[in-house]
Amino acid sequence: MQTKFIFVTGGVCSSLGKGLTAASIGLLLEKKGLKVAMLKCDPYLNVDPGTMSPFQHGEVFVTDDGAETDLDLGHYHRFTHSPLSAASNITSGQIYNTVIRRERQGSYLGKTVQVIPHITDEIKQRIIYCARQEENIDVVIVEIGGTIGDIESLPFLEAIRQFRNDYKHLCINIHLTYVPFLRAAGEVKTKPSQHSVQQLRAIGISPDIIICRSEIPLDADVKDKLSLYCNVPKEAVIDEVDVSHSIYEVPLQLHEQNIDTMICKLLGLQDKKIDLADWEKIINTIKHPKGTVTVGLVGKYVQHQDAYKSVLEALHHAAIAQGYRIEIKRFEAEKITQENLFEELKDCDGILVPGGFGERGWQGKINTARYCRENQIPYFGICLGMQVMAVEFARNVANLAEANSTEINATAPHPVISMLSEQKAIKDMGGTMRLGNYQCVLKKGSLAHKAYNASVIGERHRHRYEFNNQYKEVMEPLGFQITGTLENESLCEIAEIAGHPWMLGVQFHPEFKSKPTQPHPLFHDFVKAMIREKHDRPSK
Repeated sequence: MQTKFIFVTGGVCSSLGKGLTAASIGLLLEKKGLKVAMLKCDPYLNVDPGTMSPFQHGEVFVTDDGAETDLDLGHYHRFTHSPLSAASNITSGQIYNTVIRRERQGSYLGKTVQVIPHITDEIKQRIIYCARQEENIDVVIVEIGGTIGDIESLPFLEAIRQFRNDYKHLCINIHLTYVPFLRAAGEVKTKPSQHSVQQLRAIGISPDIIICRSEIPLDADVKDKLSLYCNVPKEAVIDEVDVSHSIYEVPLQLHEQNIDTMICKLLGLQDKKIDLADWEKIINTIKHPKGTVTVGLVGKYVQHQDAYKSVLEALHHAAIAQGYRIEIKRFEAEKITQENLFEELKDCDGILVPGGFGERGWQGKINTARYCRENQIPYFGICLGMQVMAVEFARNVANLAEANSTEINATAPHPVISMLSEQKAIKDMGGTMRLGNYQCVLKKGSLAHKAYNASVIGERHRHRYEFNNQYKEVMEPLGFQITGTLENESLCEIAEIAGHPWMLGVQFHPEFKSKPTQPHPLFHDFVKAMIREKHDRPSK
């Protein structure tokens, strides 16, 4: 069977949830027995999001092969089993970089290099490459970033117009648009969506299905109007109303309106009856939890909703597995002082310090780790959060008062955290950290070993600094236990504090492997530790 292609575009405004919608469609098609691949096309000129601020772009999702990619790939991972790699995310920066490099090498034999056909041809080749990254891929879902009307998106839209012309019977377009509800007038307005579809058709792309993001369900008259003016059948106008409990309701909402059956009919795909009992169970747990547990997130970017997206979702996955709801309290690390520490964190059943870079908030994180260690509060440190745990222990248990990370103080007398040896000669910032999946050997009997129930595991990395093994002999006898090391090497991957009910730090990013149907083992055990903490301290 030939691979089929679904192009997902967006109109009216950004942040409508194209990635979430594309992932939900991928899930529904997988439930029908189809093999799905996902591709995100980002129109910005950065080669990848690795050097972009989380305040602007949100988290950077890392794949097994070390690609730094868009956060929408996190949605793809959590909802589907799509292969995710460097082939799953392309940017204008990558495309232009490739074409210009070829021009410099003389690959175009003296031709004038232009957006059409050279840029658009390269985009089309990347779409084909995504479809061929594994055997027997039935459907590729291609999400076009940005909004119809953006100048930077035009080469991608032209490329998919050409692609649809090249493969007429193998492609459909799903257009996600916004239908605003004017509360003062008490009615929804379809005009922005009409204009959005007009712009899309002017480019040469006609939508096959329109998904309408809205605050309230659309009545039949509104759908009739959109069907008439946007030239799609009425049944192809789909509601995607704001969900009340969780984003994991979206696949159920779309399935109720038969979007999966409609897609199969349009593309000539097998249309099997699907079973969503596992997702229905998740939603039922979210709606009817048997309790609530509270975690404190102490970080640098806590005011930005997407900066720690995978961390937040992994916490929810772990809580759902225990039948609990998790309340996440966000604390700006730079505002955590020794004086306000107890008052700020006293209502938390556990603390998570996520990854990050730079000095801002460093001391607040150190204060937090000390509070958790001394008060037996469950603590989970991820990447920088593990380094924080190591430096705090060195300062306050090993009596190395000036212990630090060389990222914070390059001339620290006790560089407990220092730059990876392979990083010292690197000048470029983008794509040069330790990235991707590495094997880790676990120490038997450790918290990590019990959580994974395995001796060797693989996890994804994104860092430049590591624990300095020169301090191992000083710190291990005092209770700083290295319980996971890089396979065939001695680099610290996991550290735990002896005698503490649950204080663990990892150098990697376990959040990238968690799914709502398969919570990550470390997040799962961290939440279990918080539940125990909550029950052991009933007066809180």
